[in-house]
Amino acid sequence: MASSYFFSTPIIAFFVLFLLPISSSSAPSPKNHSRFSNKELFTHLQKLNKPSTKTIQSPDGDVIDCVPSHLQLAFDHPKLKGEKLLDLPERPKGNGVSGEVEVEVEVQRWRSSGEECPEGTIAVRRTMEKDILRASSIRSFGRKPAVTVRRDSTGSGHEHAIGYANGEYYGAKASLGVWTPTVSTPTEFSLSQIWVISGSFNGDLNTIEAGWQVNPQLYGDSSPRFFTYWTTDSYQGTGCYNLLCSGFVQTTNKIAIGAAISPSSIYGRDQFDITLLVWKDPKHGHWWLEFGSGLLVGYWPSRLFSHLADSANMVQFGGEIFNGHSSPFHTSTQMGSGHFSGEGFRHAAYFRNLQVVDSGNSLIPLYNIRVLADHQTCYDIRGGVNRAWGNYFYYGGPGRNVRCP
Repeated sequence: MASSYFFSTPIIAFFVLFLLPISSSSAPSPKNHSRFSNKELFTHLQKLNKPSTKTIQSPDGDVIDCVPSHLQLAFDHPKLKGEKLLDLPERPKGNGVSGEVEVEVEVQRWRSSGEECPEGTIAVRRTMEKDILRASSIRSFGRKPAVTVRRDSTGSGHEHAIGYANGEYYGAKASLGVWTPTVSTPTEFSLSQIWVISGSFNGDLNTIEAGWQVNPQLYGDSSPRFFTYWTTDSYQGTGCYNLLCSGFVQTTNKIAIGAAISPSSIYGRDQFDITLLVWKDPKHGHWWLEFGSGLLVGYWPSRLFSHLADSANMVQFGGEIFNGHSSPFHTSTQMGSGHFSGEGFRHAAYFRNLQVVDSGNSLIPLYNIRVLADHQTCYDIRGGVNRAWGNYFYYGGPGRNVRCP
């Protein structure tokens, strides 16, 4: 069973997503748009939305396409053309999982009807015209603004409350609570994620990222959604969210990256978290993503990267918001639960059981973690260790308040 939990009454929640026949809803409408031509829209939608054998309609409005694995967008990448899906990776020792694992897929809405994608396909959230039209340009669609992930990055609008460690790492794992933070404007976002990082902050930074986010501009709603990201040049031009460019190779038909997560934690009541593991397979050198206690989502091929082709020199866990500076005041976009770390369990967001993968492909506790918040009066963080949760921290905050004007 996948290791996602409510910390009140244990439950099994199901990753849910529904699929419908392909419709014309993803094709551009005949009206003109000031920033995009119909030809540009049509070409980009055709590029992203590959032929499918089945579609599922989700109750939240998403359409999930069941795309044959060998036709997925990843293999359009120049470095991946002609490649085939890999065999199972060598899992880290101490992970408690070996071989192919049958797990009950959880927390995605499209699966609530019991429908699923056939074997040999992957579940892909269809990109609609309206999704692209929310972006400032086709080039920027599905990408983070060019930023640094340094802790002094607040000048770019990105604010963090994170736990981090420097060293030689081959992966990272944690369980992170899922919330539905309020995002003040459509161009802002709030996320909770794991970062696996290598390189310098001067333009050649490599990152692999996975977690959940509320991002109205990207998804058109305020639901927490499972996401991935990668870049090889400090977010300048490479990489993207989810499957919105070629690169990440998905291997599962049970999860759609970018689809909504449900349920989420409720303040003062049930707490729900998901467990994510990113690690470098010693057999082939690719970076794999695992959800829960055994569900392989897919992998980032090592040839996409420069520095991460070898190992990571930093891991980070925690929250990030984007402050669009739309007013003279600090944004009210929330991080985590929207409450400060001092409120503790059932009230503040958390990461628990922080672990890293060492050079021997073993999962070990992360003991040398440091915690840091860019603006402690807006969002803060505090760590601890106990027998049940190992290394953990609470983090988050409301953004604008009397101490954060």
